[in-house]
Amino acid sequence: MPGPTPVPTPDTAPYWDGAAAGELRIQQCTGCTEHYFYPRPFCPRCGSADVEWRTTSGRATLVSYVINHRPLPPSEGPLVIALVQLEEGPRMMSNVVGVEPEPANLPLGMPLRVTFEQRGEHAIPVFTPAEAAR
Repeated sequence: MPGPTPVPTPDTAPYWDGAAAGELRIQQCTGCTEHYFYPRPFCPRCGSADVEWRTTSGRATLVSYVINHRPLPPSEGPLVIALVQLEEGPRMMSNVVGVEPEPANLPLGMPLRVTFEQRGEHAIPVFTPAEAAR
């Protein structure tokens, strides 16, 4: 699917390196043990700068979504833009793929698994229904 490609920064490079390796990586504070997303150099819970990158399980649940029938740039068919909650706790925006973009196919709480789509030079984490990912 065509779409915008990321521009990694020093703070986000480990995230994109993980995606290139087929891993969804997020940060974890070594002080309070909180996992968090989006990448930043300090813990949003306690403010500690003692943070490390961790590879997630890749499991998530669907929290909310919108079916965009006019995605930009134009793509083939509707695009499911979703808010997913990772098994480790943080929520992130992504796309749900591998399912017809109809509300009946996207029940809230649906188990998801991460997969990756290549866009230009970068792998982009997207999610697919867990049973379809096996």
